[in-house]
Amino acid sequence: MSRIRPIVGLLVTITAITACQNGSKTTTLPDELISPKTGTKKELTLDSIYLYAKQLYRWQEALPSYTTFDPRTKYAQIEPEQTAYERELFALSQYALHKKDRPYELSTIPHKPKYSYLERRRTEKKSSGHRANTTTPYRYATHLSYWSAGNKQIAYVYIPSFPQLNTVQAELDQLAAELAQKQVTHLILDLRHNGGGYVETAEYLANLISPAKLDKKVMFSEQFHPNVQHGKAKLLLNQPYLDANGNVVQYKGRPATLADVDYSEKANTHYFVKKGNFNSLQQLSCIVSDRTASASELLISSFKPYIPIRLIGQQTFGKPVGFFSIRVGAFDIYLASFLIRNADGWSDYFDGIPVDLPLAPVESSRHPGDPKEAWLAAALKDIVGNLRIKAISSASYFPPPADENLLLKTNFRLK
Repeated sequence: MSRIRPIVGLLVTITAITACQNGSKTTTLPDELISPKTGTKKELTLDSIYLYAKQLYRWQEALPSYTTFDPRTKYAQIEPEQTAYERELFALSQYALHKKDRPYELSTIPHKPKYSYLERRRTEKKSSGHRANTTTPYRYATHLSYWSAGNKQIAYVYIPSFPQLNTVQAELDQLAAELAQKQVTHLILDLRHNGGGYVETAEYLANLISPAKLDKKVMFSEQFHPNVQHGKAKLLLNQPYLDANGNVVQYKGRPATLADVDYSEKANTHYFVKKGNFNSLQQLSCIVSDRTASASELLISSFKPYIPIRLIGQQTFGKPVGFFSIRVGAFDIYLASFLIRNADGWSDYFDGIPVDLPLAPVESSRHPGDPKEAWLAAALKDIVGNLRIKAISSASYFPPPADENLLLKTNFRLK
């Protein structure tokens, strides 16, 4: 992620609230906001990570009080400092349980949450909630193949990731125009290596391939914790709201903060807005694996209520949550902050989205798009049955897959 010059000290200051009782002043802070106001930078940063989680984490009610969690005692002696913060974040992520004794953020990687993470801020500027802009040329539509079988016009596209929209929008528009020209009825998206990325890019692709009948229907919504929706996350007052160039936005005559964002589900509901002329889609097939995550799963989930969709391969990663960045000292913290829900209100795929046609893992020398590659061959057979397919055209380009495994929110709306 991007970083600016490291900020010295803590971004959050907790001010004691006092009240007069029997002529004396007593502290009336709720227990979760009690933390020492002095300490080393490391101790204050540990406190800050806990306090932000207590106000922003999607399952914040599962977290213990500050005095019970005691971050300074447990983590201040760990070196290097980033490891200390990562261990604290991991511990915080393991309290909320999805099933019995299984945390939502149970991970196969030791000391790493399944979703939440932190990293040291980099030098380039960024806007609130997402990565820095990039002008690096990107070759995106990495493989296109077309076949016909009876009255079915089939297209295959390999999508390795969802990078920032401005780097791939032109190619996506070109792709949709080609799909329209060939009157494709059955589209195969190969998402087996797609770990996610930017919500806006997955959303844009969905609007390009969706039938016009879905226009103005709900695509998905982002559901923050009720305390965040109702303006109770007061620590957001300490987080500046930045534009795409990393500059603070002016709002109502003052610098805007993330507390000025409208976190209601209504304000964070996304609708299909049909783009382009591709309007012949009858069935969507997706080749998926346990590396298919985040924005890829959002794309799949968004179509499930509306059109036939077939999943081929292996159960997906399972990441129906999203993030925005919180600045704490020299670090950016990404807490699992909101659920992704489709038009049916479905978001319970923490263990992954099951497939319709399960396949065994294969190590193949064949490139994606080769109809003899095992998983694509299975997807084609699932569509055409015993019909013979006729190749129409094919074009290839194979960059390394991008394993981002992110779902980053970029489209905040101020109140």
